[in-house]
Amino acid sequence: MPRSKKRADNSPYVHQRRKVELDLKIGELPWTPKQMEFIRLAQMKETKVMFVSGPAGVSKTILAAYCALHFLNDKKVSDILYLRSVVESSTSKMGFLPGLIEEKISPYLQPLMDKLDELLYKPDVKKITDSGRVDGRPINYLRGAHWAGKCVVLDEAQNCDKKELTTIMTRIGEFCKVFILGDPMQSDINGRTAFEPFCEAFDSIEAQERGIHVFRFSTEDIVRSEILKYIVSIIDEI
Repeated sequence: MPRSKKRADNSPYVHQRRKVELDLKIGELPWTPKQMEFIRLAQMKETKVMFVSGPAGVSKTILAAYCALHFLNDKKVSDILYLRSVVESSTSKMGFLPGLIEEKISPYLQPLMDKLDELLYKPDVKKITDSGRVDGRPINYLRGAHWAGKCVVLDEAQNCDKKELTTIMTRIGEFCKVFILGDPMQSDINGRTAFEPFCEAFDSIEAQERGIHVFRFSTEDIVRSEILKYIVSIIDEI
């Protein structure tokens, strides 16, 4: 039989970091049906970006970390990048933090490190941090960046204005998974948040067809404690 002609590969070249064998032992938690729905949607190949809105206590960050670790373990991404705004969640400011850039950023990365400690054994946490497979940056340091094959987690997105969220969205390249997490009740930038407007703008069938989804948790989905569920419901009415 004559040989079939090999089709030329005309797909664009995408530079991405080499993926490595990690064999992480990722812990399971007693996920609720709503959280399982989130995980299912996040793990779909077609899903590229998820805006995740919900009050404190619904496990937004640990769900994103759980999915990110699985993507890393399955070689679907090469790195996890954790981002936060440098806005402080208080009316009293601490001022500038001393030290090198890594030391200045460290307090902003602590929420992610806490979640890694919940989901992984200590040797595995050390493995991925020592190998540089987990990194973090304030949004201020992203100009000129471009991501390919990374899982990006933007936490506390309610503290981002339009310019900052635009910076995030325009860094996204091929083979990325992006979680944009926010709590509309806890914005610290005096009405300038762009998180809800972005959620509204991308909450459409057209966006979903392109792999962008808006996932909303409510007060009923709070799992941290029953008293928190009550507190959030009261605060929401004030």
